[in-house]
Amino acid sequence: MPLRDTAIRKAKPRDKGYKLTDGQGLYLLVQANGGKYWRLKYRIAGKQKALALGVYPDVTLAEVRERRSQTRKLIANGIDPAEVKREVKAQSENSFENIAREWHENQKGRWSANHAYCVLRSLESEVFPQFGAKPIQELTAPAVLECLRRIEKRNALDMASRLLQRVSAVYRYAISTGLVTYNSAADLVGSLKTRKVTHRAALSRAEPPEFLTKLKAYDGQPLTRLALNLVVLTFVRSCELRDARWDEFDFDRAEWRIPAERMKMSTEHIVPLSRQAITILDELQPLTGSYELVFPNQNNLTRCMSENTLLYAMYHMGYHSKATVHGFRATASTILNEMGFKADVIERQLAHAERN
Repeated sequence: MPLRDTAIRKAKPRDKGYKLTDGQGLYLLVQANGGKYWRLKYRIAGKQKALALGVYPDVTLAEVRERRSQTRKLIANGIDPAEVKREVKAQSENSFENIAREWHENQKGRWSANHAYCVLRSLESEVFPQFGAKPIQELTAPAVLECLRRIEKRNALDMASRLLQRVSAVYRYAISTGLVTYNSAADLVGSLKTRKVTHRAALSRAEPPEFLTKLKAYDGQPLTRLALNLVVLTFVRSCELRDARWDEFDFDRAEWRIPAERMKMSTEHIVPLSRQAITILDELQPLTGSYELVFPNQNNLTRCMSENTLLYAMYHMGYHSKATVHGFRATASTILNEMGFKADVIERQLAHAERN
């Protein structure tokens, strides 16, 4: 007799597992621990087999009968449903989403916690819904581009560019593990829209002497004056300077070691300190040497100085349109290149260099 849902619900576990049959090879296996599992008994190529069709009540009686019907059609055509199930599972395991999550798990130790979260979140919200379920071996460049074009239409050009880089990185990981032999995302380089680059205002090579003269006469907070002086000498990013900690400085070696978690590229950055930079740090010691931060916020000593503090000082000195704090990096690059220093060394000191 065909099973009824009432009989399935009331089926109690016994000392040993037992079966409740529904016909045409379908039965419910009731285990001693109370678990109820759908199975389909079938014969193919002269061999008796059993196929798992789900767990009750996740898979209802009506649903499992539909699965039975579809499975029997395969068997009638000489196709082993167990082989089909294995192929589907293999495709699922090699889906782009699974490989991307594996790549992320391997990489996140090199990133800050916030960056690792942002990378995975961007994939989960933008990429996985579009082609995450597709086996990475079957994913094509047009399919990736279609996904990125959707993002471009929102004018999120930076996001589209970052996601192309991340998809390409997943491909490189898949190549290294032998899943694929070619990076389809590499074909898309140059295919995305880009924003017009607006460079930060910066001083020319001839202007720093005048700036330093004005800075020496600056009548604002000494901490602000010293911060601007130090950023000129080290040409680090504003956030790297403002968040500097005293324990990052090695005065014996005349080095400032900025830890990876504070760097844009998540790699420790070493800044050699000139004697002028050491002199500035010596001036700072009596002011903030007892705190963790070299440049603490005036209103909250556990937080760093605001970027607006430095920008206001430059505005007060008459540089509101001629230069920005970030612009000192461009000024340093210009001067050092004109002086004949190796371009690779300059890029490395600007923390632009790749990890290789």
